[in-house]
Amino acid sequence: MSRYRNANASRDAHITTLRALCAVLVLACAAMWWGWYQAPKDLTISIPPDLRSGSTQKWWEVPPSTVYAFSFYIWQQLNRWTVNGEVDYQRNIHGLQAFFTPSCRIALSSEYDARRNRGELRGRVRGVFEVPGRGYRAEAIKILGQDTWVADLDLVINEQYGGVDVRDVYIRYPLRVVRADMDREQNPFGLQIDCFEGKPQRLTMPGDTP
Repeated sequence: MSRYRNANASRDAHITTLRALCAVLVLACAAMWWGWYQAPKDLTISIPPDLRSGSTQKWWEVPPSTVYAFSFYIWQQLNRWTVNGEVDYQRNIHGLQAFFTPSCRIALSSEYDARRNRGELRGRVRGVFEVPGRGYRAEAIKILGQDTWVADLDLVINEQYGGVDVRDVYIRYPLRVVRADMDREQNPFGLQIDCFEGKPQRLTMPGDTP
């Protein structure tokens, strides 16, 4: 009888041990599932455009070339007025608002109101493009921190009114760019323009008349 009781006790102890191990495994699986569930669904990795050689890139770093391409693309779209600047400029500010910081959006809207009141937008057609030979280059991007840059865009501004050129100038725009990875649906770049880091400068090109 004693041997039978000992066997039952040993069996019960073994079952208890197995149950405890099962409980630990369930908890471990639950923890792994929770970690997997909380992991980011998407990771954006910026790769420099020159792929002739290999590149080691940390996924959270944004290369200067990407900052330049983003700032130039957004600024060009903002300043593209195809029919009437009074309508096109306001529409562009609204349509591109996800790519500007809140303070910059307010500044752009204030500038729009001031220029409209002065009659500088009605009927204007505008386009901007890079000064030939002054596209992306190392000195065009200043790194202020891991999440802050200044992009110097050397652009040609061409404005027309009634089919006649009324403005054709060279301007350097020092655009402040910040990381803003908040809404990938509205802003897949994860960057925003924070308006100017200093005043835009008029450029003098070879052959210009003083």
